[in-house]
Amino acid sequence: MRNPATLWGVRWESRCRLDGHTTFLVRHLGTRLPVLFLTRAEARAWIEDVYGYIKLRPDIRAEPHGWRMPKAVRVTVEEAKP
Repeated sequence: MRNPATLWGVRWESRCRLDGHTTFLVRHLGTRLPVLFLTRAEARAWIEDVYGYIKLRPDIRAEPHGWRMPKAVRVTVEEAKP
């Protein structure tokens, strides 16, 4: 483990009877790389900009979707071992 970096990611969360409780890190469209930020404030601003509509939509917060506002979470990034 050489010089791990602490960054901020975005955790998606949904709770519904069909799929249960689901969480994952949000990724960039078209890639498998997670969305990462240097500061929590940057992550929260991005969440508000991209997913802020969820707060205003009770229909997608309720069943069958169960969406929740994503949250900024601390992520430790380490170099892959060969």
